[in-house]
Amino acid sequence: MTVNTKNELPWLAEARQYIGQREIKGSKHNPLILSWLQMLQAWWANDETPWCGLFTAYSLLAAGRAIPKHWYRATDYLNVGLPLDKPAYGCIVIFTRIGGGHVGFVVGTDKYGNIMVLGGNQGDAVNIKSFSPDRVSGYRWPANARGLLLKPNAYRYKLPVLESDGSLSTNEA
Repeated sequence: MTVNTKNELPWLAEARQYIGQREIKGSKHNPLILSWLQMLQAWWANDETPWCGLFTAYSLLAAGRAIPKHWYRATDYLNVGLPLDKPAYGCIVIFTRIGGGHVGFVVGTDKYGNIMVLGGNQGDAVNIKSFSPDRVSGYRWPANARGLLLKPNAYRYKLPVLESDGSLSTNEA
């Protein structure tokens, strides 16, 4: 199944345009990631500090959606938006991992039953990777900028099946 990006959710449309952006190893840093840090008034200025929360926050804000107070902490996304019992296309997904968490957007599943996630700092880049559903801490539907909670349309729960070799993401920090 292919995804129709013509009528894409605004936060996913924002996020998709950055697929391929990567952090720069060493003393230089990706100027785009630095601009996101500056816009969100971060106290750090490098692209080697975990930035999945930064990418998620920037994508949501650019689309007029609410972000958590501590947007830089992946697990703080459990405190924003409407909680969902199962994934819906475009929802925020929060994962646990050793040493912290990870956050991104659900864009589908693969034929192996994994969740396909559009996120930042996945292998040091913005991309779509597969994740085990066993790692999920929660799913949230983004609230608007005023905090209004709306449910996703029912059809968003029918996730597209995306190409994947079944390899799971293991590098989110």
